[in-house]
Amino acid sequence: MESIVKGIEIRPANYNDEIAWKAMWADYNSFYGVIVPENITESTWARIINTSSSICALIAVDNSEIIGFANYVLHEYTWSEGLACLMDDLFVIPKKRGRGASKLMIQRLINIGLENNWTRVYWMTRIGNTTARSVYDKFCRADGFVRYTMPLDGITPTAGNSE
Repeated sequence: MESIVKGIEIRPANYNDEIAWKAMWADYNSFYGVIVPENITESTWARIINTSSSICALIAVDNSEIIGFANYVLHEYTWSEGLACLMDDLFVIPKKRGRGASKLMIQRLINIGLENNWTRVYWMTRIGNTTARSVYDKFCRADGFVRYTMPLDGITPTAGNSE
């Protein structure tokens, strides 16, 4: 199902979106100061267009121009029997910001969740990203949890209790 409001269409990503998605993906990662290896970008895109993958994307289109994406991951979790949705990445090209594309993608994701009986849609951003937070605050409040990330590359497992 597609959403069209204010001339902006929100729809699932498809094979034809690859070039535009990859260009925006590079800009998104640059914003966060992250270098994503090409093989990871290729793998991520392949999973997005694979209908049996839990990684998906919505695409925002304005007058036939692809202007944004929302990458998301569906997963089980321990507090419910239903699925949860992590909106992992949200991006709109700078010259098209402020027209509501981000809000439309979030609302479309919420609507998909309601249609499919997901239990929640959640996302995160850097605490200082006030632009994104001003959009997110229109939907819900930050939940007060602090995220910890432990990179496992190059780590050797240890035996026993690490307390």
